[in-house]
Amino acid sequence: QVQLVESGGGLVQPGGSLRLSCAASGRVFSSYGVGWYRQAPGKQRELVAEITSGGSTRYVDSAKGRFTISRDNAKNTVYLGMNSLKPEDTAVYSCKLSSAYRNYWGQGTQVTVSS
Repeated sequence: QVQLVESGGGLVQPGGSLRLSCAASGRVFSSYGVGWYRQAPGKQRELVAEITSGGSTRYVDSAKGRFTISRDNAKNTVYLGMNSLKPEDTAVYSCKLSSAYRNYWGQGTQVTVSS
């Protein structure tokens, strides 16, 4: 079984930056793809960024050029770097690990972008 814990969220001003971490315990995930999702109140959950086991990445259009997903397999951690944050980025951010058997979700970390 895999446990995922997100961290790094908080309150930032527009234009600021945050780096979220998704740390896995219980099992290494070097062979698995990981995605970052976000959900704001009243809105559907959306996939923000994902990284495959091979290291390829893709982003939602609104995040391109501002967000960077990366992974450090030695630390069993996936990161989401977020720059030039906007109020519309405010949401609970969660990571998901996709295995051959099931998907694993973390509990999420709150990101609030406000002046």
